[in-house]
Amino acid sequence: MSMEQLKLEEDELRKEIAALPTELKKLYFRTEEQRIKDPDTYAVLNYFFLAGLHHFYLGKNLFGALNLLAMLLGIIFFEFGGWVLFILVIVIELPQLFRSQSIVQKYNNGVMRNTLSELTSEQP
Repeated sequence: MSMEQLKLEEDELRKEIAALPTELKKLYFRTEEQRIKDPDTYAVLNYFFLAGLHHFYLGKNLFGALNLLAMLLGIIFFEFGGWVLFILVIVIELPQLFRSQSIVQKYNNGVMRNTLSELTSEQP
């Protein structure tokens, strides 16, 4: 999904949120504040730590563990072809660094959608 599509999706979600009663809006924004992620934090974790910490940040624990394992194996076996693992991590992770804004925007849109559906499904 392109960044423009993600922004349009966010705008639609914001319209739905604006239509909520005042008390639900307050509850929504308190809940969203706890769940939403910062794109800059994601990018920093990706850029400085090739250990998969950015995956853990978004709750993708399996990807984070695999990334961490690949990095550790690359360090341990660097003299015996570990550079291949290192290159693979860079080939996989570097594009994510450049797409960090859209990755986090997609995640945050999901958070908004889920939070909104949780709150509206609780209402009588």
